[in-house]
Amino acid sequence: MITIDDFAKIEIKLGTIIEADFVPDADKLLRLKIDFGTEVRQIVSGIREYYPDPSALIGKQIPVLTNLEPRMIKGLESNGMIVAAGDEDDFTLLESTKKVTNGTAVR
Repeated sequence: MITIDDFAKIEIKLGTIIEADFVPDADKLLRLKIDFGTEVRQIVSGIREYYPDPSALIGKQIPVLTNLEPRMIKGLESNGMIVAAGDEDDFTLLESTKKVTNGTAVR
């Protein structure tokens, strides 16, 4: 269990995927560029098996955990983590049902 103070530290914002492509020499990774209105961030995510055509992701507005420390993955800096749902059998990106301003906080 975490406290409400711990939960308050989490920063999730909506952003629109503007680029998506395969990470060379990585079977599970995609490189995403996500527009948050005031900045564009690169995020490396292990969702390749669910998106054999990464261009299908372009234009989707998704929630992203934005206050994680950057991490190097396969030589690429990743600046956030997408928020998705799934288990061993199913996977889905969570998407905004209505377009809002990029960078809008999830509360």
